[in-house]
Amino acid sequence: MVKGVTSTDRRNDIIHSAVEVFAEFGYYRATTAQVAERASISQPYVYRFFTKESLLEAALELSWQRILQAFQRVKETTSPELLELGFIRAYEEITQSHRNEILLQMQAQTIQEAPIRAVMKRGMNEVRQFVMQAFEEAGLQEAEEMTTMFLARGMLCNVSLALDMPDLMIKK
Repeated sequence: MVKGVTSTDRRNDIIHSAVEVFAEFGYYRATTAQVAERASISQPYVYRFFTKESLLEAALELSWQRILQAFQRVKETTSPELLELGFIRAYEEITQSHRNEILLQMQAQTIQEAPIRAVMKRGMNEVRQFVMQAFEEAGLQEAEEMTTMFLARGMLCNVSLALDMPDLMIKK
């Protein structure tokens, strides 16, 4: 290992490389050898930390946590009447700065392996619960319906991103 680089750093490098490789090639076509090459490490070193499936799980968990952290910052700094708009802007920023994570989530929605489905369900549920609770705490009427519409627009935003069709989205 390179001096000054911790195993945590390497683990994170592997996850970030996996996001890129899985988004580029698709989970089933991508290999851990490609991930290792992108991370500039050996393939056996990848297996020191992950199987291919656990690597996808870690990449997806990273993407869900990024969304939750961004929404938490919005919740802490935004007035109730601007909360939804703040969540929208935060998500738009994530789609621009971490596009591959969003594309990876979209791919993972179709993967049938139980551990991957569990990560996706947990992530979506955590985001849903967070947004609904934030809307409720802000005193917004019909928080559940607002949450559903917010998530639906987010999914349309993902499709727009994946297909490079920005005209699908109405700007607020």
